[in-house]
Amino acid sequence: MRLLFFVWLLLTLIGPLWILFTGRVDLKADYRTANRDSAHIAPNPSTTREAVIQVYSARAFNWRGIIATHSWISVKPKDADAYTVYQVVGWRTYHGLPALTIGQDIPDRNWYNAVPKLILDMRGSKAQSLIPKIDQAAKTYPYANPYTLWPGPNSNTFPAYVGRQVPELALALPADAIGKDFMTSGTFFAPAPSGTGYQFSLFGVLGVLAAKKEGIEINILGLVYGIKLSPFSILLPGLD
Repeated sequence: MRLLFFVWLLLTLIGPLWILFTGRVDLKADYRTANRDSAHIAPNPSTTREAVIQVYSARAFNWRGIIATHSWISVKPKDADAYTVYQVVGWRTYHGLPALTIGQDIPDRNWYNAVPKLILDMRGSKAQSLIPKIDQAAKTYPYANPYTLWPGPNSNTFPAYVGRQVPELALALPADAIGKDFMTSGTFFAPAPSGTGYQFSLFGVLGVLAAKKEGIEINILGLVYGIKLSPFSILLPGLD
């Protein structure tokens, strides 16, 4: 048992220590002055007339970024001159505002100094057909107002919900998107966010997921351990 505990502790700490030592999280950042400019990943809407759907993930702000990421959805209908961004922002609730925000915004903002990573990019006629479904799913999200940092519902619970409602997206969120395994249907068994498999989750705290896109994930206290088959990678807490 001691050996198993040591192995579990080692696997748990490798990722967070790597994130810290490589400087990928700025623990001294001030949210009032942190970089929120465009990362110049999204296509310019003034020159890109086709429909665009993009999903981004970035290291969470401050100490949260050691183990977790924040994800959001950006869409641009055909011929639109701006993007609509869908995301859950927890600190909005401190001011009595809904956690879910929907509105025109920069689609690929740096998340308070953290450069976003593009995890889904869909364009053309298929994107155009799915944008109304994304909008409808967002407007029926059952946790638009409350926010719970751990185990959810939080910023990653929302895009996971949209993925399950719009399986055509085949949206596979990063393993370190803590909160993605918090079920919104009141059940313990549901399709994976990508729609390519299934998962069991006990309030986002304990569970297992098996899907073609996500791979095999074991959730212990919201932290994910497992393997991804295509491309092959080992999934450990804190590593994206």
